[in-house]
Amino acid sequence: MDTSGKIIKCKAAVAWEVGKPLSIEEVEVAPPKCHEVRVKVDIEPYNTCAYTFLCDVGVTLCCFSQIIATGICGTDDHVLTGSFPKVEYPVIPGHEGAGIVESVGEGVTCVKPGDKVIPLCLPQCGECNSCLRSNTNCCLKTHLCEPQNLMPDKTSRFTCKGKQVHHFLWISTFSEYTVMPDSTVVKIDNAAPLDKVCLFGCGFSTGYGAALNTAQVMPGSSCAIFGLGGVGLSVVMGCKTAGASQIIGIDINKEKFAKAKELGATECLDPRDYKKPIQEVLVERTGYGVDYAFEVVGCLDTLTAALASCHIGCGVCVMVGVPPLGSQLSFDPMLLFTGRTLKGSFIGGWKMKDSIPHLVSSYMEGTFKSDALITHTLPFSQISEGFDLLHSGKSIRIVLKF
Repeated sequence: MDTSGKIIKCKAAVAWEVGKPLSIEEVEVAPPKCHEVRVKVDIEPYNTCAYTFLCDVGVTLCCFSQIIATGICGTDDHVLTGSFPKVEYPVIPGHEGAGIVESVGEGVTCVKPGDKVIPLCLPQCGECNSCLRSNTNCCLKTHLCEPQNLMPDKTSRFTCKGKQVHHFLWISTFSEYTVMPDSTVVKIDNAAPLDKVCLFGCGFSTGYGAALNTAQVMPGSSCAIFGLGGVGLSVVMGCKTAGASQIIGIDINKEKFAKAKELGATECLDPRDYKKPIQEVLVERTGYGVDYAFEVVGCLDTLTAALASCHIGCGVCVMVGVPPLGSQLSFDPMLLFTGRTLKGSFIGGWKMKDSIPHLVSSYMEGTFKSDALITHTLPFSQISEGFDLLHSGKSIRIVLKF
């Protein structure tokens, strides 16, 4: 049945207010307007699967035959707790997915109905001061610059029970159908398995790119990764691809060590096993400190430790984890005086529209094994158990089936 130009009713996970769990509801999704795309995040009859995966340690709901695919993770948990900035409720969260274009609005030329696509949680408008520069990917239409709770025309395409429902990062992948600006969607290889490459919408790209783009890890170098969730393990893969000879994973959950070593870590450390601070342990092990350190926890104390673990004269510390809302960083400036560098990494430094198709191609060529991040499968009815696993750190990626 042709649904182009019509309102579509489908299932979505709605966060009605702060502190409340997600509620699976029937929502109405309006057709796309000018320069907008409506994407179907489910499975086509020819067995094309579209899943949604979220960043870092996450939960994913997978589907077979016309069943929605969506997921939850640490970032979306921040939406539920009210610790993600500028969000308005009710809202449909979700920001890492893959799907198929159902219809497009006037003026859309980058995709067409039937294309396999990945929604982008970081736009690439191609027009702003950042997009026109080669040395940044921070499009000035990102949510951090101007809220993406409504579409660019300041209206929503979602309604539920007669109420307007807000978008999240313009893409809201916790819905079977979702509408987004054409600046936040990119076409990918039609042969790509959507249940695998959907990770590139945020989590995998964030970690992998932090190593390759932001830090620009050199062959033969030493690296320390603080935090071995999905994003941290993606950093491990990035360091391995870059040719680092020493890749040290650091986490207080030793159950993650086997996966980290499988993906490229040369050794793993639990800070609680040592009487001295972990940064001192790393300096002793490497002589002068690691060449590159990555903080992927979102903890200010861990960030300071990561910076102090770097080579005294030329070490590079990359902030990948998102710190608590409103927090302030304080450390001894002498840590920088001798030549250390502290850098931030926003979605791995990728210009998303330009880079995601190439990442997909690299995956299909076997450059990395990002699907190894999937560790659990649960039925959709156990979504609360998925949150429990998320909070306990017992998973990397969880697939939930309807």
